[in-house]
Amino acid sequence: MKIGILGGTFDPIHLGHLRLAEEVGDELALECVYLVPAAYPPHKEKRAVAPFHHRYSMVELAAGESPRFKATDVEGRRQGFSYSIETLREFRRLLGDRVQLFFILGMDAFLEIETWREYSGLFDYAHFVVIERPGFPSERLEPFLHSLGLGFQKTGEKGLYVTPAGNSVIHQRATLLEISSTDIRRRVAEGRSIRFLVPESVRSYIIEKRLYSGDELS
Repeated sequence: MKIGILGGTFDPIHLGHLRLAEEVGDELALECVYLVPAAYPPHKEKRAVAPFHHRYSMVELAAGESPRFKATDVEGRRQGFSYSIETLREFRRLLGDRVQLFFILGMDAFLEIETWREYSGLFDYAHFVVIERPGFPSERLEPFLHSLGLGFQKTGEKGLYVTPAGNSVIHQRATLLEISSTDIRRRVAEGRSIRFLVPESVRSYIIEKRLYSGDELS
C-alpha cells in the first residue's frame, strides 16, 4: 500500500492544497493522502495561528472533497512542537513496515530540511515527493542532495534519487494555484469574498466561527 502525507499549518486549508494532494495521489497511485495539520509548527513566523481544533475541523471538512483524502489529528495529540520526524515515526508505528509512505512538500521547504529536527533520519521512514515551486528551479535539487552527504544516488528515471535506506526523493511538477492562506485570512479580515479559494464547507465554517475576523468563537 502507498500512502501520502501532506502536512501544513492549514490556516486555513485551501483549494491549492487539495489540488496538489489530488494530483500527487493520481501520479503516484497513492491509496490515500493524509492531511496533517500541525499543532505547533516550529518553522512558522511568530504569529498566532488559529486554534488547532478549528484548523483540524476545516481539514476534516476539506477531506470530504475527495475519496482519496483522510484527515488526521496525529500532531494535535502530541505535546510541544510538531516535528515531522515524530509524525513519520507515528505513521510507521500505526501502519507497519509494509506500507510505503510518501511525504509531500514544496521545493522551498525541502531546501531548508537541514533545519528540521533529526533531518537525516527522515529518509529512513518515507519517500519524499518534492514539488517544484516558483523561484525554486529543479536544477537546485541535485546539488542540494549531494551537499547533504547522505549518499543519494541519481537513477535513470528523471527526477528520481535513491537513498541508502532504499527510499526515494522524487521531483514532481504539479498544478500550482496562486492561493495563499495569508491572502485568505486578509480577505476575511477585510470583509471580502473567499469563494472558490477554499471548499464551500470550509468557507461556511470560517463564517460560522468568525475566524480571522478578530472575534472567533470557541
